[in-house]
Amino acid sequence: MIKKKILCTGFVLSLFVLSRLYSTPHVDPIEDPYKKKLIEFAEKKVEEKKNAIASEEDDTVIAFADENLPIENQKVKRKLKKYLAMFSFKKHQSYRLHQQAEKHLPKIAEILKSHDIPEDFKYIPLVESGLNPRIRSHRGAGGYWQFMPATARLFGLKVNGNVDERKDLVKSTHAAARYLNRLYTIFGDWTLVAAAYNLGEGRLKSSMRRQNENNYYQLALNGETGSYVYKLVSMKEIIEKPAKYGYNI
Repeated sequence: MIKKKILCTGFVLSLFVLSRLYSTPHVDPIEDPYKKKLIEFAEKKVEEKKNAIASEEDDTVIAFADENLPIENQKVKRKLKKYLAMFSFKKHQSYRLHQQAEKHLPKIAEILKSHDIPEDFKYIPLVESGLNPRIRSHRGAGGYWQFMPATARLFGLKVNGNVDERKDLVKSTHAAARYLNRLYTIFGDWTLVAAAYNLGEGRLKSSMRRQNENNYYQLALNGETGSYVYKLVSMKEIIEKPAKYGYNI
């Protein structure tokens, strides 16, 4: 709030300077190089203040699956800031995530929509595998969506010595959508669905029951699951607003 007041004050001051410069009757600013430079400088400052205020306002509403993050909570705000920095160009020094997103996300979003899954879940394979189907975890999870073999088979994928449909973008995304819908019938909340996708439905239900808590942002979860939604939101932010996080797309 203080930052916003400072920005607004600077904006007003810049406008005041501009109005004084334009209203001074002595010399046409075009004919007065010094005054012309002052006007250009003041105009630049006005534009910078506009952009800064707009950016500050954008930060007040960040959502996942149409549910706003409670960033008025300082703990939530700190964690979000941490993961936004982690996915920034300064850390990655690469455009690969954006290239993969441009190539694959439209198809993933289309499939998810056909199953009535919120579009923001298309960022799961970017976080899980970087959209690299050859990635395999030490526990055996693999493919775009990092399915464990048993879960993949349960939701219709072939995984054996000859075939691994976890590496098929279309088939694995349909399977993921079926799994996400099943999780939603259990939890009735898309943020908890994302957490359950990472942790497993049984372990999440156990944590919720033990803590008597059904709010993801209030639950005490392991480090990976406790950061999972923040990673998804941060991925969404850097893909949708690349320039804001240092990417020159």
